[in-house]
This record gives sequence, structure tokens and C-alpha cells, in this order.
Amino acid sequence: MRYTYEMLKSMTTEYGDSFYVLNVGRFTANYQELLAAFRAQYPKTEIAYSYKTNYIPALCRVVNALGGYAEVVSHMEYALARRVGVPYEKIVFNGPYKQPEAVRELLLGGGTVHLDCLQELELVQEVARENPDSRLRVGIRVNFPVGDGVVSRFGFDAQGGDFKIVLQEIQKAKNINLVALHCHFASRALETWKPRAEGMLKILIGNGLRPERIDLGGGMYGRMDERLKRQFAGEIPSYQAYAQAVGEVLQKGLPGNYRPTLMIEPGSALAGDCMDLVAKVHNVKTVQGRKVATVLASTQNIQMGSKTPPVDIVGPNPDQPQSGGPVRIVGYTCIEGDVLVKDYPGPVAAGDYAVFRNVGSYSIVLKPPFILPNIPVLSMREDGTIEVVKCAETEKDVFQTYR
Repeated sequence: MRYTYEMLKSMTTEYGDSFYVLNVGRFTANYQELLAAFRAQYPKTEIAYSYKTNYIPALCRVVNALGGYAEVVSHMEYALARRVGVPYEKIVFNGPYKQPEAVRELLLGGGTVHLDCLQELELVQEVARENPDSRLRVGIRVNFPVGDGVVSRFGFDAQGGDFKIVLQEIQKAKNINLVALHCHFASRALETWKPRAEGMLKILIGNGLRPERIDLGGGMYGRMDERLKRQFAGEIPSYQAYAQAVGEVLQKGLPGNYRPTLMIEPGSALAGDCMDLVAKVHNVKTVQGRKVATVLASTQNIQMGSKTPPVDIVGPNPDQPQSGGPVRIVGYTCIEGDVLVKDYPGPVAAGDYAVFRNVGSYSIVLKPPFILPNIPVLSMREDGTIEVVKCAETEKDVFQTYR
């Protein structure tokens, strides 16, 4: 999205000196393109959107309207899915800890719970005994090497004794149905996706399993600004590249006419480029020969780790030459490491606006009310109209739960 100084000046006058700008249209396009890419390789593909990545209800409603699933990892996210109208049967409950009351309600409503440990199996068995006429739908999260050098702490070791136990117990139960085999790995590298599919096939075939779903989780790159792309080693894979990596394996390796639904659980791949962060430049000063610009945002607003966020400085003179740097762009917090951009080429002046791109992934959900309350989220449509989809928080919001 292109911003003018006059536009941002008007917006800050009404909504405050920093805010997120949400592009729902971009999110929608990402969803549709990703789904189309996978269905071109494997027609029975469905998307379960990862709520933990960005649970702005406006985005969750889009997924539901497009027929997608909700992938949740807490009672809070499960409750949100229900509030935005997601039917039980389109909710998938993952994660290492699941509140028992949410598990019970979802199972009895027809949703799917992916088991992560034997303690969760015991809870499901208890629900099954108490409700003998209900058919409970469960999946099993499995863990196996995919070449990323990480020994994951999640799910059942596919070669371990606990995995055999959970299979045996589900098979013995009269009203617990194994409907999904699930895996998820943190690496977004394309090279890990073929081993995911191959590993899942090996488990399915080796154990004679025929669940209705194979769920390969998330962990994909999405669209991003070229300035961010250049900070990664190698090429950023396309949606089509991920789809081809698993589609070929499944089409060739699935036995007979068995064609389960392929489930993927993208988060960053859909939400990463659908939000910008706008922050006013509070001051610019020189410290020991270095120019430092303080903006009314912090690294906690972007959650990019070691990566430098793509940034555009919007000032009153768009024709001003790009010189006057380098300028270190820093946040408003009292932390020395709150540096958003180490060396911006310049110029930057007090009263300008810094627009940080590609901040849709994990920024909203991980930002604590540290020093200042959280900022608003504005949804901007193609015609320029603005809707407040999250209000600015106040000190009352921060302290109301304290006694």
C-alpha cells in the first residue's frame, strides 16, 4: 500500500501516533492462491488457518467465509473460532496443552483434537466413557526427522513406545475414531516438505492406517518485500514449490485408491505481508557522531528477530534526495537493544512517518503492554475507507485485572 504524508498525518490525528494497517484483501488473495496451488497438485486439500500467528477476528472471519478451518492451540483461540462462527467440525485443536473443558466441548460438538501426549489420550478416553453414544474424532501428532537438525519436543515419537500405545488404545475404543495423522515442523525450508510427506506415508503404510486426513502442519514462507527477501540465504519458495514438493510424493506413494484430505496449517504464509506498522518519528538527535531517530513503536511491534524490517520514511517532501544517513531507527522503550533499523540511508526528520512492512506475522499476538499500551489496528479498503478492527488500549485495559 502506498501512503502519502497528508494521508498519514490525517490518520495519526484521528487514531494516534502509531497503528497497524491491515489489508484484508491481501490476506484473502494469499489464502486463495495458496489453496489453488496445492489443489493443482493434490485436489483434496484444505487449509486450517493458524490462529496463533495473527488472531485478528477480521482475518478469522475471512477464513471461515472461504470455507477454511480454524487451527487453534488454546481455549482462548477455540472460543474465538466459535465466536466468529466456525462450526465445531471445522476446528482442529493442536498444541502441547489443551484445557480439558475445551477438549470436551469440541469433541462432543464434532471437532477434532490432535493428541500430543498420553495424558491427553486419558482425557479423551474419559470423555468417551462418559458419552458412549458419541463418536469422538481425534488425530495424533507424530514426530520424526525431516533433516532440519532439530529434535522437536512436540507430538509422539513415531518410533517410540508411546506412539504404539496411543494407536492400540484408540483401536480398542468403540467410540474414538482416528481421523487424522498430523505433523508440524518449525522450519520453513522447502527441503523439509518432501521428507514430511515421505515420513507420514511411511508411518501410515507401516502401521496399516487409513485416516481421512493427512495434516502436514504449517511452516511456509509467504510473500514479502524484496528488502526482506534479500536477508535470507537462497530463494524464497513460492506456494507452488511447496505444493509440488508434497503433491508428487502423495500422488505416487498413497496405496491403491486411498486419497485422504491433505490439510495444511499456514500462518505466516498468509498473514505476513497483510499488515504494515505506521509510527511517527518523535525526534532525531546525534549521539557520538551517530544519528538516532526515535519512533513511536518498538521491536516488540514487529517480532522479526534478527531480520531488519523493510521500512519507508514518509515526509512532507517526497522529492527530497535519499541522503543524510546513516540513521539508526530505534524504539520508544528503555531497552538499549530496541533497534528497528541499524543503518537507514536517510533522511529522517522529526514529524516524519516510518512505515514498516511485512509485520502481519506474530506481531499482534506477541506484543506485551510493555511501557505503553497496545496500539490500534485499522483495516483499509481499496477505496481508502478505514475501519477500526482493534481499538487502542488504555492504561485501564492494562491494569483492570490487577487487585
